[in-house]
Amino acid sequence: MVGDKHGIQEKELKELDKHAAEAHQEIQRQRTEKLTGIFDLPYDTLLVQAIMAIANEIRRSFENFVVIGTGGAHLGPRCLCQALTTSHHNFLSGAARKHIPRIFFLNNPDPDEVKGLLDSLDLRSTAFNIISKSGDTMDTMSIFMHVYNVVQRRFSKGALSKHFIITTGSEKGLIREVAVADKLKTLSIPENVNERFSVFSPVGLLPAAVANINIKDLLSGAIAMDKQCSKPELMENPAYLSGAIHYLAQTKKGKNISVMMPYSSALGAVGEWYCHLCAESLAKKTNARGNHSGQTPITALGSAAQHSLMHLFLQGPNDKIFTFLELKKFEKECPIPRVFPTIEALNHLTEQDLAVLLNHELVAAEFTLARHERPSVKLSLGEINAMNIGALLYFLELQTVFTAGLYHVNGFEQPQRDEVETLTHALLGLKTPECKDLLKNFKAETKEKKKHKCL
Repeated sequence: MVGDKHGIQEKELKELDKHAAEAHQEIQRQRTEKLTGIFDLPYDTLLVQAIMAIANEIRRSFENFVVIGTGGAHLGPRCLCQALTTSHHNFLSGAARKHIPRIFFLNNPDPDEVKGLLDSLDLRSTAFNIISKSGDTMDTMSIFMHVYNVVQRRFSKGALSKHFIITTGSEKGLIREVAVADKLKTLSIPENVNERFSVFSPVGLLPAAVANINIKDLLSGAIAMDKQCSKPELMENPAYLSGAIHYLAQTKKGKNISVMMPYSSALGAVGEWYCHLCAESLAKKTNARGNHSGQTPITALGSAAQHSLMHLFLQGPNDKIFTFLELKKFEKECPIPRVFPTIEALNHLTEQDLAVLLNHELVAAEFTLARHERPSVKLSLGEINAMNIGALLYFLELQTVFTAGLYHVNGFEQPQRDEVETLTHALLGLKTPECKDLLKNFKAETKEKKKHKCL
């Protein structure tokens, strides 16, 4: 239906076989030489035991659990908790929650949000998990410093070791210094695991375990997907096939935007996590001539997006490929009753379930986009459980690593983000040589723009 101009043909996939084999070989080299540890994380049974021991202690001692982190340190654990706990978990009483702590996330140094959350919680029964792979992430450290001060002043310095758990990777990071000095509990992120790929490390596993998610099943799902996606052939490896389709969609069909559309509210944060994973892993300057790799990832929650973005998707530039996330079986039933029998235009909706409505909307969106020559792929989950979510996230990680191989880029680096953070430090008064140079350029260019009234 999509056609030769905008759709991916089988012959185009076959032409990619040699390129795909090279990308597969590079993944195998990364795995065997331990250049990245993401493939080993699901198999670490000792880590599971250590995480469970800490999580059990937190559940016994605290009513609230606040995760402080940004990027992968925020999106990984949040997508697990959103998918695998009820959406109204934090509103339930302790007994209704089975005394599982309320889970909160702070990732943005917004004073209203940070202060507002702290003012609304009983800090005596609140634990904080601070997550930073580098140990000196500016936003995370700034929020941590404020919370640390509040807890220390309200209770005592001795209470800090009870209320804080630090998850970090760097032995030399600033947060490690604090943890050692104040004897805070510490969990380590392996040095060869990038933060955006850290969902199966303590970054994701501790918050998940505190939320009473079965992390053994989560990792079992990842292991099952690892085995299913072990073959080098595109047509026998679903993660590779999806990566190849997205690669060809951009390089051959002009699809520079990748839209993730989950048709389940529980999977909404998976879309956000995937956008972060793709944006930092695949967006790279590939040569001196200024060529770039990577699609712009966005997420659009179905069916809400059908009432806000679908007109653009159908009538706007044909520069997008869509990934539908389908949930075949929802946990709850929610039938549409016949409450307005005299309104004939509503009668066809009655006796249906909201799940049926939502999945019919997905089918209609998929079909209509195809008729308008908009290509898409679909990933289906039978139901939401820890094994399926573990499999899905591992699938998307492997797809991303493979796609980086097709682009011939390093999917584990992110040089340009550091430039933004360095300039922010400079604007706040840090006096390193690098900060001074950036601040000098900033002031000169700002002055020039003001001359031309551009700023």
